[in-house]
Formats: sequence, C-alpha cells, structure tokens
Amino acid sequence: MVAMHTSALVLFSGGQDSTTCLAYALSRYEIVETVAFDYRQRHRVELESRLTVLDEMRVNFPQWASKLGENHLLDLAVLGEVSETSLTRDTAFQMQSSGLPNTFVPGRNLLFLTLAAALAYRRGLQVLVTGVCETDFSGYPDCRDDSMKAMQLALSLGMDRRFLIETPLMWIDKAATWQLAYSLGDQSGTPGGGAALVELIVEHTHTCYLGERGRRHAWGYGCGECPACALRARGYERFTCA
Repeated sequence: MVAMHTSALVLFSGGQDSTTCLAYALSRYEIVETVAFDYRQRHRVELESRLTVLDEMRVNFPQWASKLGENHLLDLAVLGEVSETSLTRDTAFQMQSSGLPNTFVPGRNLLFLTLAAALAYRRGLQVLVTGVCETDFSGYPDCRDDSMKAMQLALSLGMDRRFLIETPLMWIDKAATWQLAYSLGDQSGTPGGGAALVELIVEHTHTCYLGERGRRHAWGYGCGECPACALRARGYERFTCA
C-alpha cells in the first residue's frame, strides 16, 4: 500500500464480492465510504441487502466500525434504459452470438467507475476499490485487468487527481474469495472474526440475478440456478472442502 493513500471508496452492491472488498478496504484504510448504483436491475433486492450488510459489519467488527463512513446511492436509470440484457429485462439467461452472455451490461463498470471517481473527487477519497475479476467471470470485457488499468489512467488524467483503482479479486477464483473473506475477518481483531465474516456474507449478502431471497442454501440465498448462484455455490463448496 502506498503511504499517501489513506482513504477509499468501495463500489458496494451488497454482494459477496463487494462485501469482501469492503473488508479488504477496512483492513487497509483509515476512512472507507461506499457507493451503490440503482440501474433498475432485476435483482434490486441487493440494494436493500447492502444496508443490512453495513449494519452487521458495524456490529460484528467494532474495530472497523469507526472507519466506515458514508454510504452513497446513485440513480443510474439511464443505464437500464439503454441496456437490452437479462439483468435489466425479463428475459432468459443465454449466450449471445458475440460469445458473451446476455448478462453483460455494456459499459456498466466503466460508468460505475467514472461516477465513483467523480464522487471520490468531491469527497476527497483517493482509492477506488471494486470487485471485478478476470479469473472466475463470464468474459465481461469491462472486468479485465487491462480495462481497469486504462480506467485508472483515464480518470487520473481527466480529473487531474491521481486515483488508484484496487481490484483485490482480480486474480483469484470464488473459492479463494471465500478464503480471503475468512482471512480478513480473522485479522480484524474480532475473536472468531473469520467465521463471523463468512457467516455474514452467507446470511446477508445477495448475488442471485433473479433477486430470489426465499430459498436458503449452505452458501446463502438465491434461486440456485442462475449463473451467479452457480458460481457462488461452486466456490463455497470448494472453500468448505479445502
């Protein structure tokens, strides 16, 4: 970590990955704020889950609570309007002729990072932390390491502010993401923090693309069949069997 960086803005949806990134930021920075985006996604229940996750984080990890600052929600209805995807329309999940799944929302992460940087500029925050990953992912081009490096350069030049984009999950799979959460919780100073953070993620975060919160599995709530649930479930199984 560069000494000059003391504050971070976490792109925080309330899912497994962004919650792990939140723990990562809280373990490293003195001030941590969060931002979420409402783009009329089918799984908008995640926007409610994130508030519960933040409350649980403060209660269960008091050493981190004092670092956890404001939570922001930005309205991105326009993204839903220009997207024809299974995350913004009531359509079945399937692969497209381009080779990408129809869960790909073009420009989503690029727009998220641009607005997050604008918010960070106003709030005086130096680091943007996002849960994009090039290891266990669906081939989304805006999740790649090259895309993140390009965005870091463009945002820093365009705003004349030296932003750092951190991607703690970029080179690890979902099993390792569960393990990272355990390790971060274990190092938090909270007795039994590793198991507590994993349980918080299982019980309170949301990943399911369909927004299903009625079915509880060992790895959390979800339909159990959509791509997001399948990836989370496989990772949890490998993590618990390791």
